[in-house]
Amino acid sequence: MIQEYQLRVLPEQAANEQSLKQYISREKGLDARTIQALRILKRSIDARQRTIYVNIKVRAYINELPQDDAWQRTEYPNVEGKPKVIVVGAGPSGLFAALRLIESGIRPIVIERGKNVRERKKDIARISREHKVNTESNYSFGEGGAGAYSDGKLYTRSKKRGNVDKILNVFCQHGASTTILSDAHPHIGTDKLPQVIENMRNTILRCGGEVHFETRMESLLLSHGKVRGIITHTGQTFTGPVILATGHSARDVYRWLYNNKVEMETKGLAIGVRLEHPSLLIDQIQYHSQNGRGNYLPAAEYSFVTQVDGRGVYSFCMCPGGFVVPAASGPRQIVVNGMSPSNRNSKWSNSGMVVELHPEDLTEESLFGLCQTFIHSAKESGDSNNDLYQEILHDNAHPLAMMCLQEALEAACWQQGNMRQTAPAQRMADFTRKKLSYDLPESSYSPGLVSSPLHFWLPSFISNRLNKGFLQFGRTSNGFLTNDAVMIGVETRTSAPVRITRHPETLQHITIKGLFPCGEGAGYAGGIVSAGIDGERCAEAAAAYLAASE
Repeated sequence: MIQEYQLRVLPEQAANEQSLKQYISREKGLDARTIQALRILKRSIDARQRTIYVNIKVRAYINELPQDDAWQRTEYPNVEGKPKVIVVGAGPSGLFAALRLIESGIRPIVIERGKNVRERKKDIARISREHKVNTESNYSFGEGGAGAYSDGKLYTRSKKRGNVDKILNVFCQHGASTTILSDAHPHIGTDKLPQVIENMRNTILRCGGEVHFETRMESLLLSHGKVRGIITHTGQTFTGPVILATGHSARDVYRWLYNNKVEMETKGLAIGVRLEHPSLLIDQIQYHSQNGRGNYLPAAEYSFVTQVDGRGVYSFCMCPGGFVVPAASGPRQIVVNGMSPSNRNSKWSNSGMVVELHPEDLTEESLFGLCQTFIHSAKESGDSNNDLYQEILHDNAHPLAMMCLQEALEAACWQQGNMRQTAPAQRMADFTRKKLSYDLPESSYSPGLVSSPLHFWLPSFISNRLNKGFLQFGRTSNGFLTNDAVMIGVETRTSAPVRITRHPETLQHITIKGLFPCGEGAGYAGGIVSAGIDGERCAEAAAAYLAASE
């Protein structure tokens, strides 16, 4: 017999299967010896009151054992010799697109500018150790995309866009823990995700697909309003329809698309800092206890959002028990991001603290002035993109205008960081008091921090709203606004700065047949799961396009 129960238990009762069996047998009048197995279907923590509870939906197998896997298997056939589709980018949208193509009997040819997920780890380490950024292999570029080494969180609100459960089950099939199927905020962990990604690549290869690393798309092959394939930086040509899944940091791709009159538009994004607290402090605040999380609770999470002067100010990509990492993808940039290992056991917890920006905000004096300074500097240095920057300076609706703002902030941050990967930082309460921090707390950011007056050099459009937002969050959550927390600049890669326009039904580019802009880089996703969902949708659209072309 199989029974499902909705339970509300104490953390120590939820800690292991034996404790849950005893609780169920006592509450439901069952003999504990008859409960052969339990399967957790949903789990969440309720920390709203002093007494913390864990809400669990559990399936109990009484006098029988489970006959199936905890996850649903997807069958992947051999596609050697089948029609092919080019997938540019091996991030989550590209990998899930490739797997869905295989399901549809189509051969994926995956083109990735960076290295495989293991090799790129060496280049990532060099950023902290030597302050050197490999422009083709870093936290943004390489197998697995930006999510591979920056957390692996799988929480999404994009259920209306596609099948979230399918994405999570595919992860489990390739080695992820089945806890991601039940946790309210599922998380694989940056230490576990690389192996899962490698297993996904092996499925693609085993089924007859191809994966080409260190192969950068140089241009699309366009003819009479139709994409015929791509040309790589080595001169190699790959022909077929193209799923363009290049990620939110492939600025060279955006520039090529603009210069070749491929329609796209600027879009809003959010920009700010990484805010890092001691994890014990966040545990104490969220769990209402000086003892913090204790023995049975995970590192605490938080979520803040408010409106300040007509723009949202909110926490983003919260990493409990995690690290702040250097996420630049090119020279003369400082960009920060956050990540957590699977056990979330570091001494720190961090999140992005960001301000919402719209394209029309670029006319605001502090933002326009920052872009103007950056563009002038690019002209003085003979930057090859100078003509493009001059266009942007006189048109805040320019498709690449928000990208220019990202570049300007990252360059300013690099200057403040002594032109290395040492990041400018300021204690949180000092920032709200407009006071330079004469020393900084210990931090997880391994390249190092340098004290800097973020309140002074960040555009006032951003800094004033962050200031008011922090004061509001401090009133909401006693102890959150503190000089034990440090702000680290800057967080700019929250999403793509452009949207590559596509038809809402066929998902093809609005004017170019056979081109399927995909995922976060195209402006249609915001995280691993939503990118995976969009990858699957684009693969289905590409399959329909091929079928109609036969």
